[in-house]
Amino acid sequence: MGPTPRAARALVLLAGFYLLGLFLLAALAAADWAAAVHTPGPFALKVFIVSAVLALPIVRGMFMLRTPPYEDVPGVRVDESREPRLWQTVRDIAQQVGTRAPDEILLTGDVNAAVSEDSRLLGLAGGTRRLRIGLPLMTGLSESGLRAVLAHEMGHYGNADTRLAAISERGRVHVLRTVAHFEERAGAKVSKERARQEKKAAAAVAKGRKAKEVDTTGTGVTYRAMARLYTAYGKFYLRATLSGSRRAEFAADVAAARIAGRDATSSALREIPVIDAAHDFYLNCYATLGVDAGLLPPPGEFLGGFRHLLAARHAELDALRGELPTEPVSPYDSHPPIAERVARIEALPDDGRASDPVRPSLSLLADADRSFAAVEETVLTPAALGLRRLDWPELVHAAMSVQTERSAQRFGALALGTASGEDTSPHGGGGTPGHGAGAGSYTQLTLPATPSV
Repeated sequence: MGPTPRAARALVLLAGFYLLGLFLLAALAAADWAAAVHTPGPFALKVFIVSAVLALPIVRGMFMLRTPPYEDVPGVRVDESREPRLWQTVRDIAQQVGTRAPDEILLTGDVNAAVSEDSRLLGLAGGTRRLRIGLPLMTGLSESGLRAVLAHEMGHYGNADTRLAAISERGRVHVLRTVAHFEERAGAKVSKERARQEKKAAAAVAKGRKAKEVDTTGTGVTYRAMARLYTAYGKFYLRATLSGSRRAEFAADVAAARIAGRDATSSALREIPVIDAAHDFYLNCYATLGVDAGLLPPPGEFLGGFRHLLAARHAELDALRGELPTEPVSPYDSHPPIAERVARIEALPDDGRASDPVRPSLSLLADADRSFAAVEETVLTPAALGLRRLDWPELVHAAMSVQTERSAQRFGALALGTASGEDTSPHGGGGTPGHGAGAGSYTQLTLPATPSV
């Protein structure tokens, strides 16, 4: 499905939200008219009040048009003078895809790459384009693998996915916002009724009478009924728009295979879950090993130390590369299962580019160590940045000393019978990432859910 039909479908779905609101407002107005004509004045007044309080969330959902901005990921913006090779690579790939290159490139601290666009007029007009590239992702990918990832992201630009996302996102936000309004009002009404009944029960007990059981079953039922209507449409909306998102991922994969090569694209898709698993393992067992002792690795090594783990745990990671994560298939997934994406790419004809030279993608950076240190400043909290920094050997020694001391204290308390049932097992961890004793040597790596690249 091309950009124009997809845009038309997104607009129809968005219009459906407003049509639902207009239909419900018309139904409330009809109820008001019927009450005014056919019922006594006091009852009609109650109907007017109920209609007004039900109409308010509908109107708020329809006319609060501001869509929340794209959730920003901490990162460092790099210009062409600082990273000329990276910029040139991105521009070359964008040109091959046949689309406009991003206006900004940001280096981030996650295992992901993503594009966004500040489109205007519901995506009819383009805006500032941003490309986010995670340094841990670059750490684990070869240059050819990174080119495949970048071609995939430029494919999203070329297929107008980032512009059309503005329409779909607006509909999702408005539906969820309206449901939240009704649920909030229902909850407030239930809380008020519960407080009233509890106060009445307390008064009955004080007078020596048996208190009635608090029952709020029917309270807020009209609000919940309206919320269910919007929830039903929201589910339909999400299923329709997210199925388009999954097709967009397949299309972007095809663009990646065309630009970077079938095998490089397949290899990158297989590698990303492995990198994600290894990075989680590294953060849990090494990068934060000394936090309890008030310590962190040297500047730049909180992220950059991941390189050591990848090099040292190569054999174990090779075993993971033969697997693909098993993911439950849901109509609400924004990405297809990684196994299906790999199968589609590997089913493409051989393009003869299996022997492209393999270079680490970090070689595209002018100074990888400087980049790690700069991104680290945006990833860590001010409190974490204030911790003392030690080289890996000293960090491991100090951290393990603190853990051993605390374990001894717990054991002593248990021996004295003052810590019955308390967990006394020491936390694992130790050694330069990938070496030595501790969690790094006895904890097995497993594949996580696929990151959204």
